[in-house]
Amino acid sequence: MVFDLEDAVAPGAKQAALEEVVGWLAGRGRDVPAMVRVNAIDTPWHASEVEMLRGLDVALMLPKAETPEDVTALHRGAGGLAVVPLVETPRGVLRAEAIAAAAGVVRLALGHIDLAAALGVDPDCHEAFRHVRAQLVLAGAAAGLAAPIDGVTTTLGDPEPLGRDLKHALSLGFGAKLCIHPGQVEAVHAACRPTADQAAWAERVVAAVGSDGTAGGAIAVDGRMVDPPVVARAVALLARMG
Repeated sequence: MVFDLEDAVAPGAKQAALEEVVGWLAGRGRDVPAMVRVNAIDTPWHASEVEMLRGLDVALMLPKAETPEDVTALHRGAGGLAVVPLVETPRGVLRAEAIAAAAGVVRLALGHIDLAAALGVDPDCHEAFRHVRAQLVLAGAAAGLAAPIDGVTTTLGDPEPLGRDLKHALSLGFGAKLCIHPGQVEAVHAACRPTADQAAWAERVVAAVGSDGTAGGAIAVDGRMVDPPVVARAVALLARMG
């Protein structure tokens, strides 16, 4: 669940929205994970949001993340809370590797709607953002982060655009997707989970290599070679089943 204090809230309602979010977070159970998208660092609301969210059990999404210094400042200012930088500007894309390696970052997220406006391209064009998505995947992997989160699909009521966007993003190495409507959540969860065939294959690989995960070297499963990188992929697939 992501609470948006940025674009979804009018300037005059920012303080009231912040108080509502803080109240909900303080009273919720620990089994309800949540993230708050705060306002950008250069806005007049950022400092008070960080102060009020400090110490709560929540991750923070930083919009328009452009430098590792900004990310680190948020992480420290919020008392060590996890940070998900939202990469949505040309500067942010070019500094993705450094941003991913900043203190407190758990994964990157793509904000391709704002980025499309800056680049003068169609946000729905996969080709226009193929390089950007690949950069975020590489930056996250190099920093040892969870796979990045893809941007939103703005079409509602028609599942096909969401399905196409999910298939494309997952094929490039993304592991999650931002939603703008509850009706999108189930489809996103289903797409991000391994298929039955993938899960069965992963289980066969893990069973074949034994409890130590090595099998003493390369072996064959289903007529194909299995070595440590293949085992690692199988283990990662099974981890996504939850």
